[in-house]
Amino acid sequence: MTTAKQPGGPQAAVANANQGTWIVWAVIGVVVLGCVGIGLINRSGGGDDVLPPTAQERGDTVPILQRSSASQGICYGWVLRDFYEYTDLSVGSNLGEGVAVEENAACPRWVQVVAQVAYTSESSESNDFARITVETSDDVSATARLRMQSGLERLGLTEDTFVDEPGWAVTRAAVSLPLLAAEAGVVEPAATPAAATADTPPLPDAGSDLWRDRWGYLLAAVGLLLFTALLFAVGFWQRGRQRREEAQRQAQAGAGMRDFRVARQAAARDPRRTPEGR
Repeated sequence: MTTAKQPGGPQAAVANANQGTWIVWAVIGVVVLGCVGIGLINRSGGGDDVLPPTAQERGDTVPILQRSSASQGICYGWVLRDFYEYTDLSVGSNLGEGVAVEENAACPRWVQVVAQVAYTSESSESNDFARITVETSDDVSATARLRMQSGLERLGLTEDTFVDEPGWAVTRAAVSLPLLAAEAGVVEPAATPAAATADTPPLPDAGSDLWRDRWGYLLAAVGLLLFTALLFAVGFWQRGRQRREEAQRQAQAGAGMRDFRVARQAAARDPRRTPEGR
């Protein structure tokens, strides 16, 4: 007796093995692509971006640096840089937004603050950090640079401040450079604006402090006194009216009683009246 040929011989087993291998590799590929995609999304997410100064912060900083530069004869600037990308996110100086003082022919002497900020991903064990340095032209000594750099920390512009608000911190540090440069002996202090020499008109008479500071209370007190006086006047008038009316009623009652007595006396004297009252 012959046996029937069983389906799924050696060839079927090989085909099934190959199919299983392809499935495994496909799953591995999907997992790898998913991890790479998640990494790219996290890397390009806005939460890890170092925010530069706002337009208002840059616009307020440049005029201050221009006045200090004109008074002290030295250029001031700032640079905000992404530590990992090593790209300049914001550059500015007394020459304007986007204009650096380093290697600028218009600035033979210059001082600038350079802030490098790094934001790490949440999955990383490293913390966010910042590196702040003060760079100068070659004529400024290293000691003066260190004094200006330490002065930033004394003014509250620490690494944590640059991590939290990099844009505001770098512009705030830039406007602090003229003061720190003067303290370090790099330049003379900035000139103080001269006070106006024109004669100012005399101030008007201030008047009494009592009336100026408490006129509302005084008016309220006067109003209450007048209202109280009015109430007293109305009360006296009503009381007088009640007394007059009461006197009139008493007078009318007395007159009636007198009339009754007169009539009774007249009846008693009537001769036509008998003793029996008939």
